[in-house]
Amino acid sequence: MRRRKQRRKQKIIMVSVSGAFLLLAALYLFMGYYFSSHFFFGTKINGWKVGGMDLSSAEQKVGDGVEDYLLTVFDREGEKHHVYGADIGCSYVPDGSVEKLLKQQEPFQWPARLFHPQKADVPITMEYEEELISKAVSALDCFRKENITEPENARIELGEDGYYIEPEIPGNHMIYENVLAKVQQAVSAGDTSVQLTDEDYIKPEYTRESKEIIQVMDRITAYENAEINYQIKDYEEKLDKKQIREFLQVEGFSVALIEEKIEAYVQGLASKYNTYADVRSFQTSSGDTIEIGGGDYGWIVDKPKEFEQIKADLEAGKPVNREPLYSQRPFVEGKDDIGNTYVEIDYTKQHLWYYENGELVVESDIVTGNISRNNGSPDGVFKIVYKDSPAVLKGEDYESDVTYFMPFAYNVGIHDASWRNGKFGGEIYKSSGSHGCINAPLEVAQKIYETIKVGTPVIAFYREPVELSAENAKISNAFSYVDPEKKASEGQPPAE
Repeated sequence: MRRRKQRRKQKIIMVSVSGAFLLLAALYLFMGYYFSSHFFFGTKINGWKVGGMDLSSAEQKVGDGVEDYLLTVFDREGEKHHVYGADIGCSYVPDGSVEKLLKQQEPFQWPARLFHPQKADVPITMEYEEELISKAVSALDCFRKENITEPENARIELGEDGYYIEPEIPGNHMIYENVLAKVQQAVSAGDTSVQLTDEDYIKPEYTRESKEIIQVMDRITAYENAEINYQIKDYEEKLDKKQIREFLQVEGFSVALIEEKIEAYVQGLASKYNTYADVRSFQTSSGDTIEIGGGDYGWIVDKPKEFEQIKADLEAGKPVNREPLYSQRPFVEGKDDIGNTYVEIDYTKQHLWYYENGELVVESDIVTGNISRNNGSPDGVFKIVYKDSPAVLKGEDYESDVTYFMPFAYNVGIHDASWRNGKFGGEIYKSSGSHGCINAPLEVAQKIYETIKVGTPVIAFYREPVELSAENAKISNAFSYVDPEKKASEGQPPAE
């Protein structure tokens, strides 16, 4: 009896265990089949809980986030601009990513996934309305007129310290087409941000590194480097960078010389350094100081040649040390261009002196132009033009043979006059003077002729008003013989 009960009990246990096993097997198989079309419990896709959901429900859940989609556009300065999904008609477009995850599940491994739930991220593919996304991009703050700074090219400017490159201004004007394309691409890919680069902005056409800008600056620098140190005795004169800049016309990418300003500079040189026909203070052998002007002696800057030379120097781009170009030079350089070698002729005293290196070589009474016939000799500051021995002096009604002739004012010169029979000086010139030349004793003319050099200054002057012939007055163009009262009325100081 007891055995029978024991067998029955064992049988019941076996049936129970078998039933439980069959039940578990059925549950395992059922759930395995279920997870072949549903996600494991606890599964998250893109942060959304999709456990137990079939493909359709899971895709809908993943797509729910599109309604709150926000794309942040970062400009190159790091500023943020936003495009909202609601403004562009965003909707989720399944691309098979969720389905792929589902198919990758091993459905009969579901017991293990109860303790290790799956987490995955999939790309979100969206579609949008073209018209709406275009409007949304156009409406961004960065495209508002008041927020746009246009780019500006680098340029050459002239400042207090010279020419310099004013750098370009990048501005912030974005290229609409580029921004739109990047936004469209980001939205389609479901990206939440997009970064703009320099390529998405309108750029200045020319920057400080553009070869056109650099070439202009190099050209300007070359001009500025061509400083001219003028070698003028007793003076300092320099065409420096500051002055050169005033000669330059810089427009765009061209640099040109303003010829009018160079001409004005050359005129200034001539006005400053020309001594031709200048009124000079001269200390006479009699001990007084007179003012004597006119004549043809002195420095003359050759303005046309100097103008061309300055342009050539500037184009060469190198500093130079040189003299101004002269069309006429005096016998002596420096402020005192008469020096201490010269002939002095006092027409009023009818006397001549010849000095060489400050030493008196010869002096003598003379006879000059006949002032009663308006043939007074020309006064002014002249130079010995040439020497001739012997010579024949010819006029309209005369012809004279002389041994020594030294002209200083066209056909007027110093020569011997044997016909004077040794009578010189006094007031002979007032009634029996020459046609304009300076008559001197033979030995005096010879001494001067043998020692004087061509170019030696000749200072000839009157101490009283004298009426010259039209010809001699033209030669003279002088100052010394003008009536003192007339000088005073014209604001000129009278001669002593």
